[in-house]
Formats: sequence, C-alpha cells, structure tokens
Amino acid sequence: MITTKTTGTKARDAAIELLEERRQVIVNRGRRALLTRLVTGATATADDVRAAVELPETIDPVCLGAVPGALARAGIITRAGFVATARPDAHARPVSIWSLADREAALEWLRGHPDKPDPMPDDERERRRQMTLPGVA
Repeated sequence: MITTKTTGTKARDAAIELLEERRQVIVNRGRRALLTRLVTGATATADDVRAAVELPETIDPVCLGAVPGALARAGIITRAGFVATARPDAHARPVSIWSLADREAALEWLRGHPDKPDPMPDDERERRRQMTLPGVA
C-alpha cells in the first residue's frame, strides 16, 4: 500500500526542517542531551530535553521539536510509547517516550557532533556586517 503525506503532515515536516536549519546549535544541544540521557539506560521525553537545554529568552522552545526526528530516522532511537508531559505550560499533552535502539550509533553520533558555541545575536551580526561594508566607518 502506498501512503501519501497529508497536508498537515507536510506542513509539520516543513516547519521542523526550518527549525532545524535556523536553530542548528540548539537542536544539536537537544540531541546531545537526549542521547546522553539514553546511553545511561534511561528513557527520555521532550521534558527531559527541555530541562537539559538552556534556551535564551529570545528562542522559542518549539525548536526542540526537531530534536528526535533525525535520530529516529537513523535508527539510533525508537519511540517506546507516550506519556503526558509534566510541564505545566504544556497542559498535559502527550509526548513521546524515547529509548535507545543502537548504543554504538548513539556514541558515534555524540563523538561526531560536539557542542557548538552559541549563535551570534542578530544585533551583533548586523553590527559586524555594517563594519565590513565599504565606506562604513
């Protein structure tokens, strides 16, 4: 049977792809936090990732939704079920419980994806861009 993606699924996937692209450092930290917890033998949820990754006030935590997808597609983690989130601001919505599917692949991923420095704030990026423009003092 051939299945096609619904409009909603396509929109979700596009949004996650955009978040992953624009928030690479944060998503990388989330993946590191998720895998670090899982290699200890525990399971993990979005709540665990959210608690482990410090976000600047200007970053919407929704970007952490991009964390598990690539790891699951790579066969490193697997969904083990669902549980209601413990975060009050998330109103008890269901979140996935993740478990480790391939410990060696997880360790290899962690070695190949070290933490990166925080991205430069937009105002600093613009200030530096202005300094490099010809004729700008």
